[in-house]
Amino acid sequence: MPEIRDGGRAYAGTVKPASKSVNYGEGREALIQAAVRVVADKGLRGLTFRAVAEEAGVNNTLIAHHFGSRDKLLAAALEWSVDRAIAGADLSEYASDATEFRTALVENVLSEPDSAAFQYEMILESRRRPELRPAVRELYRKYVAKIAAGRLREGEPASGALDLALFAALDGLMLQYVSGAITAEQVADAVDALAAAVGGVVVAD
Repeated sequence: MPEIRDGGRAYAGTVKPASKSVNYGEGREALIQAAVRVVADKGLRGLTFRAVAEEAGVNNTLIAHHFGSRDKLLAAALEWSVDRAIAGADLSEYASDATEFRTALVENVLSEPDSAAFQYEMILESRRRPELRPAVRELYRKYVAKIAAGRLREGEPASGALDLALFAALDGLMLQYVSGAITAEQVADAVDALAAAVGGVVVAD
């Protein structure tokens, strides 16, 4: 079984490969990936056509050709990062196999921390820029819908409030991990404890 490492420590687990690939076209996707890296490193205020072009190693006229505007580039990058995150760790599996899901979730964030950081930058910026809120609402709708699909597949009663609460807990753990407040092992333990609590099982410390 492969090991997931964090700061020199590791735990073993079976990492589920992404269930789908996201293909936007080589040139367009390269620019999207560059935008994600720039925002993760410099914040949204550091996102310029020049910075993205330099990161991607292309002429900045390609950005206008593919996206037309900075906001359209951001919207495309947000959709791309969410689709990759969902493909890498399918939230619908949380209800059926919390252990496998946990392993895939942590491995996904460890392998692509810039993507998670980019999403949180967008979420916080939407508080200041209302025009970004529809894209952020869609981000959360996709994530929560995956949680709901998994619970329904397992025969659990529909509960929008519980779906929202479960994803909020997972989202908070990822934010703490990306910010460096907790380790990957703590994320894994917390995800297991959450699954046990929802299932009515008492988890000893």
